[in-house]
Amino acid sequence: MKKIVLFASVLSFIACGSSKNAIDENIDQAVKYASTITAKDLGAHLFTYASDDFEGRNTGEPGQKKAVEYLKDFYIAQGIKSPMGNNDYFQEVPEEWLANNSRRGKLKASENVLAFIEGSEKPEEIIVISAHLDHVGVNNGEIYNGADDDGSGTVALLEIAEAFKMAADAGKGPKRSILFLHVTGEEKGLLGSKYYTQNPTFPLANTVCNLNIDMIGRIDARHKEDPNYVYLIGSDKLSTELHTLSENINKKYMNINLDYKYNDENDPNRFYYRSDHYNFAKNNVPIIFYFNGTHVDYHQPTDTPDKINYELLENRAKLVFHTAWEIANKETRIIADKAEVKKETTR
Repeated sequence: MKKIVLFASVLSFIACGSSKNAIDENIDQAVKYASTITAKDLGAHLFTYASDDFEGRNTGEPGQKKAVEYLKDFYIAQGIKSPMGNNDYFQEVPEEWLANNSRRGKLKASENVLAFIEGSEKPEEIIVISAHLDHVGVNNGEIYNGADDDGSGTVALLEIAEAFKMAADAGKGPKRSILFLHVTGEEKGLLGSKYYTQNPTFPLANTVCNLNIDMIGRIDARHKEDPNYVYLIGSDKLSTELHTLSENINKKYMNINLDYKYNDENDPNRFYYRSDHYNFAKNNVPIIFYFNGTHVDYHQPTDTPDKINYELLENRAKLVFHTAWEIANKETRIIADKAEVKKETTR
């Protein structure tokens, strides 16, 4: 009997050791690939993406068409595939649909940009990481470059995608699939994300969560003395588990001050309803919105890439990467325990 107990204890010790080693390896891999997200690379992207050549990326206009080509070329160069097959990275948003849904004048046809890394074990479960690709264009002869809004989120998404692709190429790819979603028409009323959620490439029922990045390159007046922060909005609205995971991941890897000021239901700014994550939240998909707050250059021609704090942009992008990595690789899918049950109506 003693031998049996001893043998069982040895097996238990080995199992615990193997489990700990697996956890340690996952941490090491996460840090390794997060380190490929750098201020230098983010800046190289943004000084192009928010340059005058892109003419403020107004929805449907020539500058916005240059922007989507830039994104497509990046994904092709990285070997990150389109979920739609071949080299078709564009989800077309028709002019007629925009006319029926826009409250801000007539718009030309536009497109969302989609890229995809398939999960190694649970490919049918999708994590969507998003940022809007558009800005407000040219007004009175001045170009509104939109470096922070949302060039910062756009280039962060590119770097996050590249980090996941490097991991996948090394056989350390995410267990769940990741969709990198650049949406158009955010400035015209969250139109690109609305179109995607009405016409999803993957069923919304299979969408685990949406991590949305909209303005993460600057410091607002409230944090001049404490710049290592980011506002988190919506993390606890639909999933207790997602909120807890987000907090734990930040403590483990980044130690950024997570500011929930704008998560308050009574906040008059109502930022929860003002970026693309909201179209996912409306469909009971758990979300986190990453945001640095507004500043004097918000929606001004002075929102230029030279004013971005690239070290902060790097840290915040790494936080999103680590959060996505954890969600993608955890054993069980996060639960939307606060989601509203939509009741069937009979006619």
